[in-house]
Amino acid sequence: MRIIKARDYDEVSRKAANIIFSVMTEKPDCVLGLATGSSPVGIYKELVRRYEEGDLDFSKVTTVNLDEYKGLDREDPQSYAYYMRENLFSHVNIRSEKTFLPDGREADSQKACEAYNQILRQAGRQDIQLLGIGHDGHIGFNEPADHFPKETHCVDLAESTIEANARFFESREQVPTQAYTMGIQNIMAAKQILMVANGKGKAKILKEAFQGPITPQIPASILQLHPNVILVADEEALSEMESC
Repeated sequence: MRIIKARDYDEVSRKAANIIFSVMTEKPDCVLGLATGSSPVGIYKELVRRYEEGDLDFSKVTTVNLDEYKGLDREDPQSYAYYMRENLFSHVNIRSEKTFLPDGREADSQKACEAYNQILRQAGRQDIQLLGIGHDGHIGFNEPADHFPKETHCVDLAESTIEANARFFESREQVPTQAYTMGIQNIMAAKQILMVANGKGKAKILKEAFQGPITPQIPASILQLHPNVILVADEEALSEMESC
């Protein structure tokens, strides 16, 4: 694993965007695995800025997102489809038919998951997969469990995840309790994985994930087995990791 230290969130975002920029420059028709939440917002702003300056072209890019809430329409402001349009897709020249997320509108979980697995197979391996990390070590919506889920599946969100996501909703009661998410196998298929983290609150889990045992109780720990992982994090987030 390669660790890149940054001063703060803004520098984390710039350095992570540099890595994605390099992938897109080397392979204009790359497959980008994308994430949502607060961590990637700065990255997407930086990529939009570079597009506006004429340095990036999204016209041949395919994107596959990690997850989507079950039960939310794509036009719902809290859906990840809406998030992606607001933060990236509507600001660049990407083709909408080449942007993919699980279909939160599909009530049949098996149907939704099988459909997204087929999309992932057709898209091919992600050239780079962007990840954040939850305080409990979840990646995507792969929560702590007794096994590592392989492919796209429907997950009951942990109480800690619901609490963490409540800030994006008007009330806690509005937070969906289920989501469709790529499985660990889907994530590990990426040629390169880019994780971003910032703040003291992520220090403990980063140490456990990357310097502790590999266990499905800390889903991110599986990344220790991936041959090409880059962690971009600020000094506070890295403060408990040895040799950082």
